[in-house]
Amino acid sequence: MLCNHLHSALSAIIQRYDQVCIVGDASVKTDEFGLPALWLEVSEENKTLETVSRIWDFLFEQNMTRRGLIIAIGGGVLTDLAGFAAATYKRGMDYINIPTTLLAMVDASSGGKTGCNYRGLKNSIGAFHTPVETLVWPRWLDTLPARQFLSGYAEMLKTGLLDGDALWNSLLRYDLDRMDINALTPLIADCIAVKQRIVDADPRESGMRKALNLGHTFGHALEELQMLQGASSNGQWLHGYAVMYGLIAELYLSVTLHGCPREPLQQLTRLMLLYYGRPECNCKDRQRLITLMLQDKKNECAAEINCTLLDSVGHPLINQTVSAEQADEAWDYLLNL
Repeated sequence: MLCNHLHSALSAIIQRYDQVCIVGDASVKTDEFGLPALWLEVSEENKTLETVSRIWDFLFEQNMTRRGLIIAIGGGVLTDLAGFAAATYKRGMDYINIPTTLLAMVDASSGGKTGCNYRGLKNSIGAFHTPVETLVWPRWLDTLPARQFLSGYAEMLKTGLLDGDALWNSLLRYDLDRMDINALTPLIADCIAVKQRIVDADPRESGMRKALNLGHTFGHALEELQMLQGASSNGQWLHGYAVMYGLIAELYLSVTLHGCPREPLQQLTRLMLLYYGRPECNCKDRQRLITLMLQDKKNECAAEINCTLLDSVGHPLINQTVSAEQADEAWDYLLNL
C-alpha cells in the first residue's frame, strides 16, 4: 500500500487528465490504482525496441491520446522504457515516474533521459523527455534485495564524488551493513537535489551535465560486454555494479592523468572489495571492452574515448579524451585488484 502522502500527490496529478494508464514493473504489480495497466517483466536483456513496441501497442489499445498520462512504476529500466514510449507515442505525451529502486530514485527516474538498448549498446536509442513529476517514496526500499540496494548506492557515491567532500564523506559514513532506510532518506534527497541542480543548468547535456557520466564510459562497456556474452542479469553486473567498477577505472585515470588525490580511489576500492566484489571478467576481455568504448554515444570522435574525470572530489572534468592505451592501463588496474 502507498503512503497517504504519496497517494494524495498522485490523485492530485491524475485529476488533471481525462485518460490515465499505468506501465509498471511486474515485480511491484498492484491493483490499488484501479487504472488500465500493463505490467512488464523488465531487465537489461529486454530493454529493447520490442518492449517499447509492447507499450505502444498497449497505448493504442487503450485509445490513449497525446493529452493522456502514463504512470511509470518501477526501476530504472522500466522508467527509461516507459519514458521513451511517452516521448514517441503520437509525438509525445505526459508521464510521471514512481521509482521503486534506489537506483531509479537517485538517478534514472529524474533528468528526462529515456531510451532503450540497441545492437548491444546501452541506451543508444532514446530521447530527452522530462516527466511531469517524479514521486519518491523511500519505503519502497524496505523489501529491496541487497544487491539492488548496492547497485543504487554506487550511483549515490558517484554523486558524492561530483558534489564535494560533505556529501562524499556522509556517504562513506553510511552503514551498508544495516541499510537503515530512515538514515538513508536525507542522503537520497541530497543526491536528487545535486542531480536536479546539474540538469536544470544543462538540460540537454551540452556542457556540465556530462559530469553525471562519471564512471559510465567504462561501466557501460562492462554492461555491453555482458549483453554480448548473453550473461544473466541474475549475475553480478547490475547497472550500479558496472558503475562502481567504472568509477574505479576513471578515478585511476583521474589520479594518473590529472593529479587527483589517491584517497578517494583507495576509499572506493575498499568499498568495492568489501561489498561489490571484483568484476567477472579478466584481462583477456580488455580489447573487446576498448572496442565497445570506442562506440560509446558520448564520443565526439570515432577514434577517441570521451570520459568524465576528476581533478579532486567536487571538481569534475568533462570531455576528457582518453586514448585506447590509457583505457587499457585503467582496465589493467581494475582487473588486477
